[in-house]
Amino acid sequence: MSTLLEVSGVTVSFDGFRAINNLSFQIGSAEMRAVIGPNGAGKTTFMDIVTGKTKPDEGHILWGDKSVSLIGMSEAKIAQAGIGRKFQKPTVFEEQSVQENLLMALRMDRSPLAVLMFRPSKDDLERVRELAVQTGLEEQLLRTSGELSHGQKQWLEIGMLLAQDPKLLLVDEPAAGMTPAEREKTTAILSEAAKTRAVVVVEHDMEFVRRLDCKVTVLHEGSVLAEGSLDHVTKNQDVIDVYLGR
Repeated sequence: MSTLLEVSGVTVSFDGFRAINNLSFQIGSAEMRAVIGPNGAGKTTFMDIVTGKTKPDEGHILWGDKSVSLIGMSEAKIAQAGIGRKFQKPTVFEEQSVQENLLMALRMDRSPLAVLMFRPSKDDLERVRELAVQTGLEEQLLRTSGELSHGQKQWLEIGMLLAQDPKLLLVDEPAAGMTPAEREKTTAILSEAAKTRAVVVVEHDMEFVRRLDCKVTVLHEGSVLAEGSLDHVTKNQDVIDVYLGR
């Protein structure tokens, strides 16, 4: 499998504090990866540097089969290159229907005139229906998004990201605040997405990580502490010490 994203030797400091310290990370083009670590391990900063929100002090971030450098690219350009990010708190247009939210998210001309004149084509509506099926929202298409449960809003936001057809999906703590049934559905949605793209899930919940059944990267003090299956990393003495605070 070809490497989609390669982070090498990246360091980020804020007021002398090293949030990311000589970090190296690689992910393939159709792969699920969980990123775990205690609070302050650098998980959010890692996502910030990949999406262009934070500029590293040193190191390289290479993207795609042409190994394009993401450093210095704007957040918008990085998103256009195919990196989608889902924050912990869902941000959907609460007054609009599920269908309208998904239609707005489809990759298309974003100029003000085009948005005003927009009339969805048959293909647009079919794509939205596919996304709704994929995210378990086919029965909710005409509902106002504000009426959805917390879990359904999370799925809608994942659907809106998938509408833009990203090559890499960064998802921050998707299981937080979900019922057991919603968590199971979320696992299925992310596993399906990872068949055709890279999906990186930053998560605290070990039970949820176990369900994802994927390679795990453990961060500690801004560096990779261990990598492998969840069973492999949780038996690692360094990881045990960090999590148990020894």
